[in-house]
Amino acid sequence: MNTHSTPTSPISPISSAPAPANAWFITGTDTEVGKTFSTCTLLHVLKQRGIRAAGMKPVAAGIDADGKNDDVESLIAASGVEAPRPLVNPYLFAPPIAPHIAAQETGEHIDIERIATAFDALRTLADAVLVEGVGGFRVPLDAEHDAGDLAKRLGLPVILVVGMRLGCINHALLTAESVAAAGLPLAGWIANRIDPAMSRWEGNLAALQARLPVPLLGIIPPHSTPEAAARLLHLPGE
Repeated sequence: MNTHSTPTSPISPISSAPAPANAWFITGTDTEVGKTFSTCTLLHVLKQRGIRAAGMKPVAAGIDADGKNDDVESLIAASGVEAPRPLVNPYLFAPPIAPHIAAQETGEHIDIERIATAFDALRTLADAVLVEGVGGFRVPLDAEHDAGDLAKRLGLPVILVVGMRLGCINHALLTAESVAAAGLPLAGWIANRIDPAMSRWEGNLAALQARLPVPLLGIIPPHSTPEAAARLLHLPGE
């Protein structure tokens, strides 16, 4: 179910737009690695800097009894500006499944140009925008495009959220390679301790720091809140 039913436009070739200042695309090593939590944390970091920031979730899947998505609601609550919901979340599907499958089942088409138009409008309302992807960097949006194509169309530098658990090194390095192959800069990465019992977590952290060619923006500890974790992160370039 798409609760934001505005007309879509035909598929256009994907090309990179000029990178806007103070805007980033947040991706993850997998689903359920804390992208939304990390995006909310970065929104609080921006607030601490006095920057009016907005979160954007272009595509979300899964709704509650009120027809709302938890990730979208978290981003709205953490944002420093009020924005129309269709700009924050152009596509919302009821079943918590892969977005291209949800779109197919409802007869919808996830139009990257429609998302880009919403992003441009959101940029006029905020000083900074954080765009949270869906799943990992290569999650399909339709038969031809994936989340990486969306990041490329928006022309955004990428922040990688690494869910610190067994297997994260491989997932992180493959994602970094995919970002580079898309011609996008990787601005930094966040280590999110989603598995507090991870064996040799410090060794895994050190391996990632040695192999990822960008700064570690911070470590999110277990059982934290975005407000508390914001004191532990910094923005790219700081």
